[in-house]
Order: sequence, then C-alpha cells, then structure tokens
Amino acid sequence: MRLLILNANTSQAMTDRVVAAARNIVAPGTTVTGITGRFGAEVIATRSAYAIAGHAALDAYAEHGRDADAVVLACFGDPGILALKELAHVPVIGMAEAGCHMAAQQARRFSIVTGGLRWKAMLTEYVDSLGLGGQLASVRSLDADGGRIAADPDTAEAGIVAACRAAIDQDGAELVILGGAGMVGMVSRVAGHLPVPVIDGLTPAIHMAQAAVAAGSRKAASGSLAFPGPVKTAGLAPALAALLAQSGAVA
Repeated sequence: MRLLILNANTSQAMTDRVVAAARNIVAPGTTVTGITGRFGAEVIATRSAYAIAGHAALDAYAEHGRDADAVVLACFGDPGILALKELAHVPVIGMAEAGCHMAAQQARRFSIVTGGLRWKAMLTEYVDSLGLGGQLASVRSLDADGGRIAADPDTAEAGIVAACRAAIDQDGAELVILGGAGMVGMVSRVAGHLPVPVIDGLTPAIHMAQAAVAAGSRKAASGSLAFPGPVKTAGLAPALAALLAQSGAVA
C-alpha cells in the first residue's frame, strides 16, 4: 500500500515529523510519502490561513497524489477535505475527521486540546459538520500554536496536561483528543498524567485509510463526492487545472 501524508501548511519540518511518526504506525509493506503545501501559511491558525490551505491541499494532491492508494490529510481541522474527497480517486481521511469519529465511538463526550486560540471556534464548527457536536464537551485551545509545540514539546507538556485536566474536570470529557500535527508524539508524554484515554488524530487516520484500502473502497460514481465534470479555470497550477478539466471518473 502507498500512503500519501499531505500536509497543507508550508512547514517541511512538520511534514517530516508526521511522516516519521506514520512509519511507526502503518502496517508492514506500506510505503509512506509526505508532501508539503507549495504555498500558504507555515502554521494554520486562522480562518484565512485555513481557506488558503484548502487550495494548497488540492494543489498538492493534483501534483503528487496520482500514485497513492490512500491519502491522510495531516492537518487537524482538515482544510479542503470534502473537495479532496471529490477530486481524489482514492480514499482521503482527515486527522480531525478520524480522531473525532474514534472518540465518539469510545466515549459519550470528548474534548479536543489544540494549539492556537482561534481553533476553538473553528473546530467546534467542524465537529458540528461531522454530526458529532452533541458529543463534543469542549475545545481547549492553547496560546502556543502547533509549530511552537512541535519545536519545544518539553515546555508545552505542562500546559497540555493542564488543558486536558480542565476538559475532564470542568467540561466532563471522557476522552481527550490532542489536535494538530504539532501534537503528534505528545500522547505518550501526557497520557500517564490523566484519568481518561488520550488519542491524537494521526493513528486513527492511518488505520482508517488502511482499512478503506483493505476493504476495496472505490470511488463513488454518483453523489456529491463523485468526480465532477470538466471545469474551466484560470490561474491555477497546471496539474490542478488539468485535474479539474477532466470529465468522468479518474482512472
């Protein structure tokens, strides 16, 4: 199986971090490749950066995704996820999508702890869009964004633990998701300090992607996520323009 880790921000260091972690999770025989957004924000922490990242994700898939068997969108919040599912010929799984669905299966109420203050509103809206808003106890957002957390996990650890404890004690969370590529690797640091399960988004996303491939999941031929008909465009990168210009199912 060929798994593409698609990072929609422009931090190559973050891509490398997630790819290294993914290689310790995937099933034997899986090839993991990472791709970083060609343009946009280094760290996605605002609505404007999130919107740009959706375009960057499509651009990256069009250029590098054709040989993949599955794609993991390695940006918590999943910018451009539905558009990627529409254009991709293989399963696309988002880290937030996978983490929230796993949390909803394991707990009546779950919280997300993440880096970047504006993510509180953005993730609350996204969880609602997944149909899981009724199980979301809270989103606890830290001052430090994902880039700062990844760069200095030792300093970030105490703040993450404190936010998780507040989600459990004050918000009623029965499980906590550490949200963000910058949080990859932090579960092992903080889980032992907390009385409820702690997960991140990467592990469930990889497992869901592998399961979809193993189950023989194929591209929908109808419905809102079927490959669209040809679209005339202007100003896009050649690979994305060519993908949008095609009609019918992608081979």
